[in-house]
Amino acid sequence: MNVFIALMQSLVAAAFVSIPLVRHRYGATAMAGAQTELERQGVRPTVLAENGMRFDAGGHETAAPVTVAAVMLTLAGLNLSGGGWAHPLTLILQSLVLAANCLILYSQLTAEKSVRAAFRRKGDPMLARVDVPALLKAAEDGFPAWTWTLQNVRHVVVFGASALALAAALTA
Repeated sequence: MNVFIALMQSLVAAAFVSIPLVRHRYGATAMAGAQTELERQGVRPTVLAENGMRFDAGGHETAAPVTVAAVMLTLAGLNLSGGGWAHPLTLILQSLVLAANCLILYSQLTAEKSVRAAFRRKGDPMLARVDVPALLKAAEDGFPAWTWTLQNVRHVVVFGASALALAAALTA
């Protein structure tokens, strides 16, 4: 049972690092597309960087998923070693990963609304003029079409593997 749990946790770790890898590879292209769209809208293209908005794998876009992956791999190792703390920690940490993935999915589904709200909070008149759907579409076009399939597979893996790991830990 512990091998199965460790395998599920390893799948979750791989899923968490998949998107930062894609963002690292294609994020500059996405940012260039977003800046071009801003120019088209008559907004200075530096406004995104000035306000901390980016499409690459910098900052928390890498640190958070890599940390989750490291925790999952450490937990997988603990499960493989048969440590007494493996199942209680699996129940706690795997539940937190599951909840975090719910928040990630929610943020992706509400990206347009969130970006608009963030722009309003900044109080920058340039940001208030941005056509957010067009901006996000331009950035999205900087990523390969398969990125969105990968994102969906990533969610299925994280939700499914986490549920299976939790179920196995509860029944072990």
